[in-house]
Amino acid sequence: MAWPGLGSRAGLGPARVRAWAPVPAASFRWPLDGPPHVVRRFDPPPSPWLAGHRGVDLAAVPGVTVRAAGAGTVHFAGRVAGRGVVSVNHPNGLRTTYEPLEPTVTAGQAVAAGDEIGTLAAGHAGCAAQACLHWGLRRGEEYLDPLALLGLGRVRLLPLGGTVSAGAPR
Repeated sequence: MAWPGLGSRAGLGPARVRAWAPVPAASFRWPLDGPPHVVRRFDPPPSPWLAGHRGVDLAAVPGVTVRAAGAGTVHFAGRVAGRGVVSVNHPNGLRTTYEPLEPTVTAGQAVAAGDEIGTLAAGHAGCAAQACLHWGLRRGEEYLDPLALLGLGRVRLLPLGGTVSAGAPR
């Protein structure tokens, strides 16, 4: 069964639905306090090498606390291309990412859902607010909609077998 927003487009071949163990929505939360405003949604490219938006942008103000969306282990905390980034490994092979922020955690550190992992920095390109947290989700090499962790991802139906024609919407 495919779960909302978490269908698969494996590699370069035809789109297929991959079965996976569902993640209880109760075990994940928003990475910002209060009801966040989503200013840009997940918009994956039709092919892995093309441009797209591989996460969601949440409007906020610089300096707010960024929290782990779920329990796990910090995989990376540092700078990438001049931006502060934190990634957290979760059960079921999931990894969430958060940027731009000033990390307050270190690689290898265990975190619970809601634990502080950093403070939001200004400067996310394309953000119309004072600051935006780019929140991403991956399973292996596949980018997924992080809103699906909260039961809010878009429903995307993919074929159970066969191929998707070149002109078909994805």
